[in-house]
Amino acid sequence: MSAQKRINEFLSIVVQQSASDLHLVVGSYPTIRVDGKLLALSQESILTVDDTKAMADVLLTDLQKKTLADAGSVDFSYNFENKARFRTNIFFQKGRISITMRLIPAKIRTLEELNIPEKLYDFTRRSQGLVLMTGPVGHGKSTTLASLIDSINRERAVHILTIEDPIEYVHTHNKSIVNQREIGQDARNFAEALRAALREDVNVILVGEMRDLETIQTVMTAAETGHLIFATLHTNDAAQTVDRIVDVFPSHQQNQIRVQLANVLLGVVSQRLLPQIGGGRIPAVEILFKNHAIGNLIRENKSYQIDTVIETSVREGMVSLDKSLADLVARGLVAMEDALLYAKNREYFQMLVRDPQNATL
Repeated sequence: MSAQKRINEFLSIVVQQSASDLHLVVGSYPTIRVDGKLLALSQESILTVDDTKAMADVLLTDLQKKTLADAGSVDFSYNFENKARFRTNIFFQKGRISITMRLIPAKIRTLEELNIPEKLYDFTRRSQGLVLMTGPVGHGKSTTLASLIDSINRERAVHILTIEDPIEYVHTHNKSIVNQREIGQDARNFAEALRAALREDVNVILVGEMRDLETIQTVMTAAETGHLIFATLHTNDAAQTVDRIVDVFPSHQQNQIRVQLANVLLGVVSQRLLPQIGGGRIPAVEILFKNHAIGNLIRENKSYQIDTVIETSVREGMVSLDKSLADLVARGLVAMEDALLYAKNREYFQMLVRDPQNATL
């Protein structure tokens, strides 16, 4: 069987099994991830050096092959027979090629379909400011952001620009104009693409990842100058997100950055995907909306108190991660032992499950 046919066969299995990822590693069976767990395709043959090399040659363009040779890894998106897109990373390990492909569903789902609180739609109705989507890799940040961008596209006549590495969900023009730029193909890096965006009459910008000081600085400036920005960070919660942004800057600039962040921040969303009882995965979501109290804590370098404000601001739509987890357990959607793996404060989480009315931090 040709390398192209083998790739097609494996990707068809991913789609059919509703898997999230495909791993092709020398010395192992082709492996998929279903509901967060790895599953070897043991009916297939164990992959050889020649197998992964041949499949990489099928997937890569000449330019991407050069990037792989020069950098040791390459990111790109792969369109599978117009059925699905895959975010793909090909890399060397022990001198051999490994391939990881993540399924990007063709249909952009709504927040309701994703079991994400509809309160997040409030962010899409703002004209400027910064919304940060956080959480570990592989826990649905890109999917939730795509849903928010799609909502704007359906409801508002604005110019939307996404800057991604690589492009994941593909948006078609609706009420809005949507331009999507891919790092490496359409722009050299996030910071340059962001600076260019300020001259492109853009209203809404999605930044795939805030990786460095220059990108974070440009994001903050864009949010100050009349743009609505959605961006991701690999942080665990709202308090850690604030600290990460501030700590990127030199110490003599950090007070200024705290003031700037307190002014432009609209909110922070942090999510985890957990195994759902009966199959599939379901998100637990922490939501922070910047209010007067949160703004003051950021300015005064008291981010450690942010969790307390979230807990006491339920009427404003805020939700703590432990409260979200406890709610999933109470509704019989998630097993207690699975929720405990993601609880920030295990003792407080268990109190919430036992007695949600009287639990206190």
